[in-house]
Amino acid sequence: MLNENIKNLRKQKGLSQEEFAIKLNVVRQTVSKWERGLSVPDSDMLLSISEVLQTPVSVLLGETVQEKEAEDLKAIAEKLEVINLQLARKNDAGRKRLRWFFILVCIFIVVGFIIAAAAGSPYQDWDYNDPELAAAGAILHGMEFVFVRVAPFVLIGSIVGIVLTCKRKR
Repeated sequence: MLNENIKNLRKQKGLSQEEFAIKLNVVRQTVSKWERGLSVPDSDMLLSISEVLQTPVSVLLGETVQEKEAEDLKAIAEKLEVINLQLARKNDAGRKRLRWFFILVCIFIVVGFIIAAAAGSPYQDWDYNDPELAAAGAILHGMEFVFVRVAPFVLIGSIVGIVLTCKRKR
């Protein structure tokens, strides 16, 4: 009973036999003999053991101390389950935000093409002898040129992003 209590309490405190022996100013083999029941510590040593293990001598000499591993593992498992649920919710929220971003990009591109088609590039009819109109027309033409060349690739990428961010049912 004493040997099991010393061993279980030492393990609960997270001490190795070597660390426990150092705190008691004995050699590791002495601790090993106590835990195997081959020898018994004297009364002064029992007081030292109770101080190191922060438990009363009566507990050391009393009933067998049960290891808390099963309870600890259950508590850890419950905490991990809560953390996993929180991470899943966070990932779902991030996926939804990203999906809405891709949807807005697609809408922006489609509306941009509609506006460009409806407007019909009015800057082409401007009088480019005026330097201010020439600069503005060149800027508008450059923006339209880049938009028409880049937008289809961005649109395709956004559609792929929407598809990839859809939540799949398992």
